[in-house]
Amino acid sequence: MRKTLLMLVALVALLLPALAACGQPAAQPTATPAPTAAPTAAPTAAPSDSSKPRIALVTDLGKVNDGTFNEFAHLGALRAAQEFGLEYKYIETQAQADYEKNIQTFVDEGFDVIITVGFLIADATQKFAAAHPDIIFIGVDQFYEPGTVTDNLVGLQFREDQAGFLAGALAGMMTKTGTVGVVAGVEIPPVKRFKNAFDNGARYVNPNVNLLGVYLPTFIDPALGASTAQQMIGDGADVIFGAGGPTGSGAIKEAAARGVFVIGVDQDEYVTTFANGSAPGADKILSSAIKRVDVAVYDQVKAVVNGTFKGNGIALYEAANGGIGYADYHDTASVVPDAVKRRMEEILAALTKGELTTGVDPVSGDVDQATIPAPQPFQP
Repeated sequence: MRKTLLMLVALVALLLPALAACGQPAAQPTATPAPTAAPTAAPTAAPSDSSKPRIALVTDLGKVNDGTFNEFAHLGALRAAQEFGLEYKYIETQAQADYEKNIQTFVDEGFDVIITVGFLIADATQKFAAAHPDIIFIGVDQFYEPGTVTDNLVGLQFREDQAGFLAGALAGMMTKTGTVGVVAGVEIPPVKRFKNAFDNGARYVNPNVNLLGVYLPTFIDPALGASTAQQMIGDGADVIFGAGGPTGSGAIKEAAARGVFVIGVDQDEYVTTFANGSAPGADKILSSAIKRVDVAVYDQVKAVVNGTFKGNGIALYEAANGGIGYADYHDTASVVPDAVKRRMEEILAALTKGELTTGVDPVSGDVDQATIPAPQPFQP
């Protein structure tokens, strides 16, 4: 099926000039509350109306209940399927070598929309989009230079640097030892945006903070994340940010169990990793750096249904349109001082208005020395 398309989100001035030149109007992503329970795993049944698009999702390594971005993508697709009466199926990828095979499965089964999750599956997604112009492809965490790919392909990009900056600021204000750490996943642009901005956010409010951080070679090894967190705790860290899928979740579960404050990523990990407060350590999760993958996926499927989807580039989700933020304090609400809460609100507002930069390139994730903000030390 082919639709006349409209890009949902524009690019902001902080992006590279080549992106800003697209000149597409900004739009707010559809508001939806953060999930409060694990997703329903069963795919939806085929609708009776054959004119409706059939949608499918291929995860990155991991599962649709992994508590991070795979799950959030699934939730967005599931919401769209249920709301619009669409058939929906998914495949949980077991190895990177399976990316193309999994996409091919849904091509062979005649699905109209294929959602692929993760930076590492981008090449396979672009290849299949070019070969199958009648299928719409939506790539989560995938960057495509506008005007260089086919009209049936859009990459969903997020300002992880803004979320990471918020997490770093919270860590920098809450540390008592003066040392904070980040356990990151594979060193790819989205993860670099989280990690580098975390460092910059911590220094923004606490210029003398000691920063620990490491990239790990996998997103799906909670035990490795846990052992890494143990090392950071041994080195004095009393706040740890996990930014690496289930690997990062393993880190914050271990740290919280040892009485150390933690910050989650992607989703509200109080809800997922800490089971709505019923899992051990739930009283130690300060917040989570949120990227609304669910909103982005839902928006794009809705656009397909409405005939307003537009590809050949990216759709950007950031603080200014509700695509980035931080989660509730939950059980630590009484522990986080009011002054810290007010400062977090001020930082989010400044990011939203474009008055504060993160010091991180929003495409590559590399540190951008020219845009590192001058420190504004937190005064309790």
